[in-house]
Amino acid sequence: MQKKSKYNVAIAGATGAVGQEFLRVLEKRNFPIAELRLLASSRSTGKKMKFKGKEYPVTELKADSFKGIDIALFSAGGSRSKEFAPAAVKAGAVVVDNSSAFRMDPTVPLVVPEINPEDIKKHKGIIANPNCTTIIAGMAVWPIHKIAKVKRMVVATYQAVSGAGAKAMEELETQTKDVLSGKPVKKNVFKHQIAFNLFSHDSLVGPEGYSEEEIKVVRETRKIFHDDAILVSPTAVRVPVFRAHAEAIHLELERDISVAEAKKALQEMPGVKIVDQPEKNHFPMPIEVSGHDEVFVGRIRKDLGINNGLNLFVCGDQILKGAALNAVQIAEKLI
Repeated sequence: MQKKSKYNVAIAGATGAVGQEFLRVLEKRNFPIAELRLLASSRSTGKKMKFKGKEYPVTELKADSFKGIDIALFSAGGSRSKEFAPAAVKAGAVVVDNSSAFRMDPTVPLVVPEINPEDIKKHKGIIANPNCTTIIAGMAVWPIHKIAKVKRMVVATYQAVSGAGAKAMEELETQTKDVLSGKPVKKNVFKHQIAFNLFSHDSLVGPEGYSEEEIKVVRETRKIFHDDAILVSPTAVRVPVFRAHAEAIHLELERDISVAEAKKALQEMPGVKIVDQPEKNHFPMPIEVSGHDEVFVGRIRKDLGINNGLNLFVCGDQILKGAALNAVQIAEKLI
């Protein structure tokens, strides 16, 4: 990408949860923007959104929306990305896509900037943002992997409802009120009651018995780490939490490392914060990580069941580091 003092930026899916977070992150990090173009479906045309105290109109996302754009941040869903990202590239923009549309395309880099920033320069117009669960796990596992290669990773995720959108958050709130007031619970977004309950992640379960969300963790981790030998066994669960995903991660390593070695590696990892106070029983929690850029890591302990085993408990804001922040960090590396 040609070096400039400021860049023309488009946000596709600007009115969605991640689109709105894009704006907050770009402003907070003072990204050098010359022109800002907000794009969404025809339903949102005419809306106005604020950025740095100025109002910007939302216009309809079309194939010809990207003339003069340098960087296009996409969070409009996979089908929209497949339809419009090639048009953005043709117009001269570099696309950072938050959907699953291009993640496993061998010609498209899949990037977490703290892990594999060198892959960014291999792009051919599109760079993929990984799944939020993969990013949060990767931030904690990568520094361990660098000092003692991971042979196997068993991960159970506890995923907030905001991962399913604003209507899912409304459903949790409404159902909670209804249960507490003795009213019947209505289910619209999820098949099962989410208030005071949890269930296997609501993505499609394939013939091998794993959900789409779980398979993403397997494939994306291997691609980002450039290691197809890592064995990954995930279980994804939806929990009645508004924001931020949690993950219990169990690692089998090629060599034994001490808890002190693991903590040192994690402390040196940019974007990771250790929250590990056994004496106070204080470890990472969604309520404390929400709104924070860092991934919190705690419960750092040896596995009692296997040799060379290490266990972690991890929390990350899936709308920030799991989506918008990671994409903006990719854009920062681009320029």
